[in-house]
Amino acid sequence: MNKKSTDLGKGSVGKILLRLALPAIVAQLVNVLYNIVDRIFIGRMPSGDIAMAGVGIAFPIIMLVSAFSALIGMGGAPLAAIKMGEGDNTAAEKIMGNSFSMLLILGTILTILFMIFKEPILWAFGASEATINFALDYLNLYLVGTIFVQIAPGMNTFIYTQGFAKIGMATVITGAVINIILDSIFIFVFDMGVKGAALATIIAQVVSALWVFHFLIGNKSIIKIKRKYLVPDLNIVLSIIALGVPPFIMHSTESIVLIVLNNKVQVYGGDLAVGAMTIMSSIMQIVTLPIIGLSQGAQPIISYNYGAGNLHRVKKTFKILFINCITYTIIMWGLLMLFPKVFVSIFNNKSELLQITSMSIRIFFSGILLFGAQIACQQTFLALGQAKISLIMALLRKVVLLIPLIFILPIFFEDKLKAVLLAEPISDVLAAITTSICFYIFYKRNLVDGASTKIHM
Repeated sequence: MNKKSTDLGKGSVGKILLRLALPAIVAQLVNVLYNIVDRIFIGRMPSGDIAMAGVGIAFPIIMLVSAFSALIGMGGAPLAAIKMGEGDNTAAEKIMGNSFSMLLILGTILTILFMIFKEPILWAFGASEATINFALDYLNLYLVGTIFVQIAPGMNTFIYTQGFAKIGMATVITGAVINIILDSIFIFVFDMGVKGAALATIIAQVVSALWVFHFLIGNKSIIKIKRKYLVPDLNIVLSIIALGVPPFIMHSTESIVLIVLNNKVQVYGGDLAVGAMTIMSSIMQIVTLPIIGLSQGAQPIISYNYGAGNLHRVKKTFKILFINCITYTIIMWGLLMLFPKVFVSIFNNKSELLQITSMSIRIFFSGILLFGAQIACQQTFLALGQAKISLIMALLRKVVLLIPLIFILPIFFEDKLKAVLLAEPISDVLAAITTSICFYIFYKRNLVDGASTKIHM
């Protein structure tokens, strides 16, 4: 524990953030490969454009599975870090043990439900006669590994929150490398198509989950998974869920938004437009995951020092996080506006798909330059244990703004597809401004010396 206190409670905040964030950023970039490498390989198949659209139809279910992992992992990890900052490792271990049990339970429930109802769900999500079989082929294998998909990222947050950024990065990189190798073998050597992509992903997640579990029961982990803390405690579970709801909302609403977008672009642009949306959702991951990695690196520092009452370090960490996030998204905005075809060609180079996607990117991502402010403030609220305000901000961008705009804007535009795409940048800008203002008010009122309020279970 002394080493942990020295790492996060003393020394240069900038250097500590760099040490924790770099592995987290690398891990997040590599983590993109779990989904988009599948799409890159699928896009190179003879029927790649339609196969990609099929996987895009299935992707909201994959995102929902990830959302439940975030509910527990991103709800439990900050609470555990705060308790460690308070010097209560026993409470931190109880939180982690309950989180592990809940991931197992949720993984089992999700597997059963989606296996039973996957086909009607896919039709509701915008599948067509041309894409439904590709979507089913992918999901039939992917859902078998749902428990491992829950555990690998969900419990890896507890490795990061202890300050073991390189170990957390190794978890993701190991799985991603396995995924890439197996993708090429299963899809092209064994000619398994989208089934091969799903199988490669699941095997990679199994290995990652076993890696995480082995570390968290081993001697190197500061807090450990212990059998006596695996029986769910209602108070602890409710505390985890309360803090985990905002990231759950962020993940699950991404799924809901993608469902709505897929349905609308299917109506206004057909299967080709759905394929374009699949590519753009992959690019969105490429753009946003590095700043998620940066905020993941900042979270242990903010949570630990908030629990320890070192508010000057909390404020300094946030300022560094905010400046870097907003700088990064401005740079990415410029690249997307100038070179959209470069991003599209990563996935597919068929002329029709390249043309419609390149045009769509300049509209869809035109508000991304302010997204860094949204992420920095949103994730800091989460790290500080501010569940209610974090939930409100999570709901604002997607539920309050984006989804209604997808339905409203086509009423006023002759080009219906363009109108649907415009909903994204408008909601991005409005949400970023609102979240920044709310955080500024919170910052002035609460992040002053002596204002830290401990979280009790």
